[in-house]
Amino acid sequence: MDKRRGFTLIELLVVIAIIAILMAILMPALHRAREQGRRAVCLGNVKQLALAWITYADDNDDKIVNGAAGWDRGPTDARHPNERPWVGACWAPGYAGGEQLPEEDQIREIKAGALWSYCKNLKLYSCPTGYRGEMLAYAIVHSMNGNPPSGTYREVGGKRTPKTEGGVCLWIKDRMQIRNPAPAYRVVFVDEGWATSYSYAVHYQQETWWDDPTVRHGDGTTFSYADGHSEYWKWKGIDTIKTGRDSDRGHPGSHYSPESLDGFQDLYRLQKATFGRLGYQPSH
Repeated sequence: MDKRRGFTLIELLVVIAIIAILMAILMPALHRAREQGRRAVCLGNVKQLALAWITYADDNDDKIVNGAAGWDRGPTDARHPNERPWVGACWAPGYAGGEQLPEEDQIREIKAGALWSYCKNLKLYSCPTGYRGEMLAYAIVHSMNGNPPSGTYREVGGKRTPKTEGGVCLWIKDRMQIRNPAPAYRVVFVDEGWATSYSYAVHYQQETWWDDPTVRHGDGTTFSYADGHSEYWKWKGIDTIKTGRDSDRGHPGSHYSPESLDGFQDLYRLQKATFGRLGYQPSH
């Protein structure tokens, strides 16, 4: 007689349980490895954009590109007279609610920008962790010839000109104005995660966030600097991370105030890297 026997139900359940335990152990590690790979790609993207930004300045007597995406209002504009923006308006009117432009329209607006001739690779404009259909994930910060916030400019003859405080030029129009602190300490590009209007908004004189913290890369984000290098920042504040997660793809613009010491340190770090200094006396 054939005395071979199959697995019992108990044996099968034990094997399935072991596989489930192994999967529970391995999946987080696999997720982290996948995220680290995407983060590396994103760091390379913002680095390449920063190098294009530097090359543009080299070709234009150190004048830096208009950092306000889609902002092109002709010779009478007080902020960017006759300054072609680095990319066109890649966002839909209802972008704050998640609306997107068709991909072909986004591509047209990217190619219409002043940096396209220096960076002709569409993949470098989008992050691998970005939303499907978003062709632009990156933004230039307010201080790098974006839309200047209160306290960073002077009105002269109907034009806005950069203001200097404490030996620091706050709103940069010319690369030679980046002296104190040095270009290695002033951010230019940020992985905002999706296409939004103009430049990445950061307060100078106010102890609150303006645009929301972006947290899609392991509770942090990527930046590139005026000297061409790029860095990954992981936020320290639990409240910073929670705010970024809650507002992801929502952009409430609530001027959120930190709720913890680490949260305030996150905000200070961003403001100092953007403007070179704080425009107020910090409370923490």
